[in-house]
Amino acid sequence: MTAQDSATRPQRIAVAEATTTPGGTAAPHGSRRTGTVLAALGVTAFSLTFPATAWGLEGIGPWSLVTLRGALSALIAGGCLLALRVPVPHRRHWAGLAVVGAGVVVGFPLLTTLALQTSTTAHAAVVVGLLPLTTAVLSALRTGARPSRTFWAAALAGAAAVIAFTVQQSGGALSAADLYLFGALLICAAGYTEGGRLAREMPGWQVIGWGLMLCLPLNLLGAALALQHESFRLTGHSTAGLLYAAIGSQFLGLVVWYRGMAAIGVPKASQLQLAQPLLTLVWSVFLLGEDLPVAAPVTAAAVLVCIAVTQRARG
Repeated sequence: MTAQDSATRPQRIAVAEATTTPGGTAAPHGSRRTGTVLAALGVTAFSLTFPATAWGLEGIGPWSLVTLRGALSALIAGGCLLALRVPVPHRRHWAGLAVVGAGVVVGFPLLTTLALQTSTTAHAAVVVGLLPLTTAVLSALRTGARPSRTFWAAALAGAAAVIAFTVQQSGGALSAADLYLFGALLICAAGYTEGGRLAREMPGWQVIGWGLMLCLPLNLLGAALALQHESFRLTGHSTAGLLYAAIGSQFLGLVVWYRGMAAIGVPKASQLQLAQPLLTLVWSVFLLGEDLPVAAPVTAAAVLVCIAVTQRARG
């Protein structure tokens, strides 16, 4: 019996290890399903970020809003880390955590907030629809993930639908807001890629938690300076916008997002974000009273087909 156990144990281990690759492109079936649900919850949380930011800007200056959002999120994350006595990450993780902090804690919130001063949430959301493809490309370069040709074809088709919608809505001209948004795409994709990689070595909530803590001194200093020069008026909308951006989007949304990416891989999780601009369009209609473009439903249908293909594509 002992000999049989010793002979079968390595085989079982090999089978278990074969379900996961360093690039995060394969996982057990149950884990994939759970990871897809978690990543989808993250996308839903993110889809409300732009409307929440627009609300926040009604009473709070852009630099104040970004730094207060980051500081509040960090205090919540720090409290969780302290209460659960989470040990300080290994030294090899800090470079990756710095990329997470620079990308999703500081860079993306700041650049998109500046863009939303002159851009509608609907337009900004559609431009950021290029984020899934950007993240998939950076993930392939960084982690060695090799999605199939079918995956790339569907991802490019989804990105093309988003680009066509953007051009149609903007009249083909780029604005300063678009430049902010394109910069946000690159830095956020880097943060997602590195965070997804780290989430395979530590819980996802710890990834964003330590990323937030790393940026806390910068956000506290920025808030102290910004509040001296910008307006700060707490109304129902501005308060709700700040709290949601800090808690719902910056912390809870990223917690489930990184955990989902760790389970199904960065490339596949990133493609779920093709639905994010379309969800944001819906929120912008109901929460901000913006007009829903006629082309939105057609784009939504095309993008949903592309998402379905990427999720079923091998690798």
